[in-house]
Amino acid sequence: MAVRADDQDNRDWLAGAPICPALGHHQIRHLGVARMPAPFSIVRTRLGGSYFLACFGGEGRVLVDGRWKKCKPGQAFLLPRGTLQAFHAPQGSSWEYCWVRYQELADQQPIAAAQTPIFARHDCERIRLAILGLHRECSTQSVPAAVEHWVELIHHYVKQFAQPAQMDRRLWNLWEKVRSTLGNPWTVAAMAAEAHLSEKHLQRLCRKELGRNPRQQLIWLRMRRAAELLTNTSAKIETIAAQVGYQNPFVFSSMFKRVIGWSPSDYPGRV
Repeated sequence: MAVRADDQDNRDWLAGAPICPALGHHQIRHLGVARMPAPFSIVRTRLGGSYFLACFGGEGRVLVDGRWKKCKPGQAFLLPRGTLQAFHAPQGSSWEYCWVRYQELADQQPIAAAQTPIFARHDCERIRLAILGLHRECSTQSVPAAVEHWVELIHHYVKQFAQPAQMDRRLWNLWEKVRSTLGNPWTVAAMAAEAHLSEKHLQRLCRKELGRNPRQQLIWLRMRRAAELLTNTSAKIETIAAQVGYQNPFVFSSMFKRVIGWSPSDYPGRV
């Protein structure tokens, strides 16, 4: 069951979905609720926008930072554009989830940003019901005001996941500092000192707010900055590696491919 913003995407699984132009107000291409019988796998290599997925039944796997993570009921993912995305349901059970697929403009801040929790607990039932409500409204004699309300509600739930209201200010300040000095030789001890936290407390906060440990978040920030430099500059890979804290370009290239899904030289949009 899906809803799409327009009729430009005619893939078989979307062809019969009702059209909702109001989705385009938030750069949403399509959304829906799915029950996927196992085994199945999906791999997307050139997705141009953020992708939100929330599980409400069964169990699946999502590729994050080059590793497969389990996705169980009450858990959600928000995956950024420009990364290799893969989903898999193992043999033995179906996987039930809802999704919202964005297509942000090139100069627009994506909803999946540096401070976004890529993987975290989430009240998935609310957004599932909102998507079902929108689908019902768009499948009948829809009332424009009601459609707008459903779309706003769905987008609100995704934003709520992307920007936790209770983000610890010390954690926010730390990652802003790290993001502006990615070439520094950051260690977990140095990051904990910068945030005025113990290493264990920093680990707990990062897991809670971002779904990553501090080292994984550091790597993520470095790889995202490298992807920006690959797209927006003609700098050599060795130069980009050094700018994001890697003195060995081979180590950098290996990490970039694991996290982003391509080698730096093959990254889409490479100048």
